[in-house]
Order: sequence, then C-alpha cells, then structure tokens
Amino acid sequence: MTSAALPPPPSRSALFVLFGVVFINLVGFGIVIPLLPFYGQSLDAPTWQVTIMFSAYSLGQFVAEPFWGRLSDRIGRKPVLLITILANAAGYLALAFVPNIWLAIAVRLFTGFGAGNVSTAQGYVADVTPPELRAGRMGLIGAAFGLGFIFGPAIGGLLTHPELGKLGYQLPIFTASGLCLMAAIGVAVLLKESRVKADPAAPRPPFLGGVHDAVANPVVSRVLLVTLIYMGGFSGWESTFGFWTEARYGWTAREVGLCFVVVGIVSVACQGFLAGRLARRFGESRVLAFGCLTFGTSLIAQVFASRLWPDADWMVPAIMAVGASGMAMTMPNLSALISRSVDPDRQGAMLGLNMASSSIARIFGPIIAGAIFSQIGHDWPLIIGAAMTIPAAVMAINAGRAFRKRLAAAVPATGQ
Repeated sequence: MTSAALPPPPSRSALFVLFGVVFINLVGFGIVIPLLPFYGQSLDAPTWQVTIMFSAYSLGQFVAEPFWGRLSDRIGRKPVLLITILANAAGYLALAFVPNIWLAIAVRLFTGFGAGNVSTAQGYVADVTPPELRAGRMGLIGAAFGLGFIFGPAIGGLLTHPELGKLGYQLPIFTASGLCLMAAIGVAVLLKESRVKADPAAPRPPFLGGVHDAVANPVVSRVLLVTLIYMGGFSGWESTFGFWTEARYGWTAREVGLCFVVVGIVSVACQGFLAGRLARRFGESRVLAFGCLTFGTSLIAQVFASRLWPDADWMVPAIMAVGASGMAMTMPNLSALISRSVDPDRQGAMLGLNMASSSIARIFGPIIAGAIFSQIGHDWPLIIGAAMTIPAAVMAINAGRAFRKRLAAAVPATGQ
C-alpha cells in the first residue's frame, strides 16, 4: 500500500512552524544572492563565469525538485526537509572557502540540489489543509518567501565589507549557513510529520512516471505550461530590470534594490491577505489568469511611462507595486490547482515537477532576455515578457475548465 496522509495535525500550529522555517531558510538565501556577483569578482572571475554560477543553482533545483517531491511522498515531508536544509547549510559553508570560481560553480550546483525542497513544503501544506483553503495557505508560505527576500538582502548588505576582500564576503555567508542550521533544528524539534512512510514492499514508480502522470492529467499538464510560460517572461524581466533602469533613468544598484523591497512588501501583503480570499470567491484559475495579465500590464506600463515621461522615475516603484500584486496571485494558485487535482500520494511529485518547470524557465529566461536586451533593444524583454502572459492566462482558464470537469465527473462517482 502506498503512503497516505496522516490525520492532519493542528494546521495553524503546523503552518506557523513551517512559515518560520521557510522564512529563516529564505533569509539565508536572500543574504547570499545579492553578494554573489561581487564574491565572484573577489575570485578574479569574469562576468560570464559568474552568470554560470547563477545558472548552476537553477540547474540543481531543476533536477532536485521532482526527486525530493517524489521522495517526500514515500518517506514523509519532515526527513526530506531536514536533509535539504542541512545540505543548504553545508553548501553555504563550502562556498565561503572555495579557492576559485569553478569550485564555486560546483558548490552552487550542489546547493541548488539541496534547495529543491519548495515542493516538499507545499506538499506539507496540502497535507494539513482542506482543499478549499489551500490557495490561501500556499499564499502564507509565499509570504514567508517574500519576507525572506526583503530581510535577507538587507542583512547581507549590513554584514558585507568589500574593503576586506574575500574575507568581507564570508561573514554573511557564514550567517546564511547558521540560519539554515536554525531552520533544521526547528524542523527536527517543532514540526510534526504529515504523512506515514510508504510500504517498503510496494512497487516504486519509475523515475519518469511522474512526467507521464502529469502529461496525462488535463489540469496538471496545463498548469505546468502556465508556469513555464509565465516564469520565462518573469525571469527575463527580473534579470534585465537593473540594466533597463540604468539605461532609462541612470539608476544604480541602490535604487533597484529599494524597488525590489517594494515588490517584496506588496507581494507579502497580497499573498498573505488577498490570494486565498480571491481564490475562494472567484476560483484559483481565474485569479491565476488575472495575476498573469496584471503582471503583463505592468511591464507594458513601464515601457510607455519611460517613453512618455522620461524623467518620471518615481513612477517605476508604483508600477512595480501593481505588477507585484499580479505576481502574488500566481504561485499560490498554481500550487493549489495542482494539489487539488492529484491524489495525496502524488502531490509531492507533481508539485516538484511544477518547480522543475519554473527552474527551466529560470535557466533559459535570463539568457534569452539578455541577448534580446543587447541585440534587439532595451524595451523588448519587457514587451515580450508582457506578451507571454497572454497565452499563460488562456492556459490558466483552460486548466480551470478541466478542473471543474474532473470535479463534476467525480461527484456522481462519489454518490454511487
């Protein structure tokens, strides 16, 4: 017999612990990410090698998310969370002592593999949350991510001392490793397991069986396409935004960083307080489509504003705040649709494939957007990113229709 969900532990207390764990983990991640380019320079690495270091992390996540998701379905969420968080702690610690950029790239690949636990955290939420409340609870986990990205870079900036050379970047990296250890202790001591272990004698699904199941599921297959298309446009914008604002308004890293703080604050507020309420009122797929189109509209607004009012750089944070509200409507509803469309024994695997789809977009989106920015024009990554939200929204609506058909077909079967 395959693994089954345990009777849900007290969902509020479990989610409170998981929120804290995710927040601490993401603060550590947020500390390291902004200083990586400068840390790479301290290793005498050219820019192209530093960008490989970023892609290595996403590649590790791409491979890891389906693996950890499937494993958590079999052995439980808690041990997988422990293993991956400890791997993050080890990865950060190793990064502090690498002697050259190629070892740094290898360490980031390993850390990305250990960081592929987002689907496991989402699976835990799905285990302990009634279906109708999952979009809201997924939004709370998304809010923890947002808060981590707000506080992490701020802490990293305070602890970084470039005048000390490589040593000046090691203190924030040590801090990130220590925070991961704190998160691991929190999981070990405070988090209750939400699933039982699978029967060891039960046949194991083939490694690519999850892909076959996802393609065969009319809801999951469409949601994976939404993630791939939307995140491709999003990651392209994210990676070129700093260059775009420098070209249009002469901004520096300080102004760009403050803008991303605005994005984090709006995203946290919307995911924590609006995503679940809107999903219960209008349905996950409609809110997902609205979020995609809202984000796309904000990209077009940025382009028009920069051309009509070239000196009004104060409009950038305001427009980004609107875009951030759209971003906040996407990921929680993507996860909720998947978790409501598969059996409990497959939630981790399917959520892992969704994160793998996101990782593919994050590997190739920035590379393609960078080439477009350099070769075609500064505005084109934003314009193309906005255009990509249209098919993503259409696919989201189609996923909603498929979900409602499955739901309607299940009702008579239940009544028989």
